[in-house]
Amino acid sequence: QVQLVESGGGLVQPGGSLRLSCAASGFTFSNYVMSWYRQPPGKERELVAATTSASTYTNYADSVKGRFTISRDNAKNTVYLQMNSLKPEDTAVYYCSAGRAWGKQDYWGQGTQVTVSS
Repeated sequence: QVQLVESGGGLVQPGGSLRLSCAASGFTFSNYVMSWYRQPPGKERELVAATTSASTYTNYADSVKGRFTISRDNAKNTVYLQMNSLKPEDTAVYYCSAGRAWGKQDYWGQGTQVTVSS
């Protein structure tokens, strides 16, 4: 069956870095747009970053541009989110998703908690 398993979350101080990973199985990963979303406490889920199947196009939320980088390794069926210069407002549960087309989410992971605090 389809699985998206996120890892790499945790507690980090402001200004620190984390790298999230999302391992996919059960579908043809290289055919899917992959995205990272996040849901801060008490707020709605929001798009953080997305990348096309061949990484030819990426998109970022304005709030993370220049600090976060999405990448994927189709040979490993894994998508990554490198997060640098983290801020307390980046605190959220981070989810990866897979979609057959841009803007579409067919599958979701269970999420990984990222907490930015001193």
